[in-house]
Amino acid sequence: MKLTVNGETREIAGTESLNIDETLVTLKVADPLYVTVELNGTILEREAFGTTQVKDGDVLEFLYFMGGGGQ
Repeated sequence: MKLTVNGETREIAGTESLNIDETLVTLKVADPLYVTVELNGTILEREAFGTTQVKDGDVLEFLYFMGGGGQ
C-alpha cells in the first residue's frame, strides 16, 4: 500500500488496508497519543482511529499541537 505521509511517499508492504491506530504503530509515529491525524483533508476524531481504514493512495498528515509559553 502506498501512502503520502506528511508530504512524503511511504510504502507499507503486505497489507491492503489498516486502521489509523495500526498505521500509527506500523509507521512508528512518535507520541501517537498526542498526534492529530488528517486523512485526505479531513481531521479525524481520536475515537475514530480504530475504525477508520487507510487505503492505497490515501494522504495522511500527522500534526502535533503544542502550547506556548507566555511572557
